[in-house]
Amino acid sequence: MTVYEQVGGTEFFTALVERFYVHVEQDPLLRPLYPEDLEPGKAHLAGFLVQYWGGPGTYSDERGHPRLRMRHAPFVIGPEHAQAWFAAMSAALRESGVDPEIEQQMLTYFADAAEFMINQY
Repeated sequence: MTVYEQVGGTEFFTALVERFYVHVEQDPLLRPLYPEDLEPGKAHLAGFLVQYWGGPGTYSDERGHPRLRMRHAPFVIGPEHAQAWFAAMSAALRESGVDPEIEQQMLTYFADAAEFMINQY
């Protein structure tokens, strides 16, 4: 059974992303990295997470290969941004009430992803 199936599918990831963006909107370090209209980014992130965690491949069907570093290259992302992003995603995940084993699996991925996105020291 995939993580996608274990957490209840797309609805879980859509709600996770909504909670994450609440934290982004309140973070003075993160908010300037995002465009004024957050809705397209929400849809892209939710679609990516659905696909990554075992759901339908709609993200790649619509947008091609994720190429996360390339897509984020135009933005200056330092260690402090990565830490803030991880804190926002961690809070959103904790608020979901997901099973602790799945939470840990996801937190490990998010920590690695945040560090991978750093492009300026």
